Amino acid sequence: MLAVVFKGNGKLLLENRPKPEIKSDTDALIKITGVGICGTDLHILQVPPAHPAAENIILGHEFTGIMEDAGDGITEFKPGDHVLIDPHPGCGVCGQCRSGHPDRCINLYKKSGIPGQAGTIGIFSNGAMTNYAIVPQQSLYRISKEVPAYVAALAEPLACVVNAAQKLNAVPGETVLILGAGPIGLLFTEYLKACGVAKIIVSEVSAYRRNKALECGADFVVNPKEENLEQYLLDKTIGGADIVVEAVGPLLPDAIRLVRSDGKVLQFGHDELANPQIHVAEIVKKELSIYGGFIGKFTFNKLAGIIESGVLPLEKIVSHQFPLSKIHEGLALLRQGNGLKIILHPEEY
Repeated sequence: MLAVVFKGNGKLLLENRPKPEIKSDTDALIKITGVGICGTDLHILQVPPAHPAAENIILGHEFTGIMEDAGDGITEFKPGDHVLIDPHPGCGVCGQCRSGHPDRCINLYKKSGIPGQAGTIGIFSNGAMTNYAIVPQQSLYRISKEVPAYVAALAEPLACVVNAAQKLNAVPGETVLILGAGPIGLLFTEYLKACGVAKIIVSEVSAYRRNKALECGADFVVNPKEENLEQYLLDKTIGGADIVVEAVGPLLPDAIRLVRSDGKVLQFGHDELANPQIHVAEIVKKELSIYGGFIGKFTFNKLAGIIESGVLPLEKIVSHQFPLSKIHEGLALLRQGNGLKIILHPEEY
């Protein structure tokens, strides 16, 4: 089968790999129907890398598919089921997992040595940019076959956004500023809009992405390179935004400056190379609440209901669909800022 393989130091190759085999009673063989290119994949391919990954593994951690076969220990799912996959299942036995933090499982970032367990799928163990993948049973969540694969493939980033947004307890009447209108910023826009906040302002330098933000529910968009963002906020709010979501990586100082006193800041943008200077006095004087958001934790169980309901216009976030063989074309579009979420299909369509 054709596979997208990370070779280290920014190098990505298309290789022929054998179809994987079930080796554990709790393994499931998944036929891939859609896999997204993530910003994390771009970070992995940077030189130097802005996110770690294991060399010589098949990339792809945002995916959906159909169960083709399963080990004898899997009884809750059957061949033919359409499934969402949590690529960060956790081992269930380390101290972090047992204390309720599977997102910080010590085995997600390396081969675990535990039968049926390995590191994060598509980053530290073989992923879904191919035709078939092996996943453990705790990664599986059933979804209606009526949901298109290109929408279901958004489950993993949506799980991360839902997990992070829940910390904010956003309520009707609040004003939200979102820094960045990439796929994650747009998912926050859609989700917080569905929560009923009064006003969503999106700051984004790309005109293409600003227009997409409006399609996804933003009330106002602003180019921070052309307008004074702080003054723009003061014109639209009373003293700044109630909530600021940082969906880029290095903009936490801006988020702290732009949120109102007693407001809430969510740092979601993840860049291993970002190390901005923080004005601590401003945090103290404004009595801010600052949250970090990482991967989805105990949110995959909600996703099928959210996606199937259609309450979020997720299809608007998908800009392109390509066959797997055009992975490099998709990466180029993202690097040029001419794409949003790109979904790959393992067969020509």
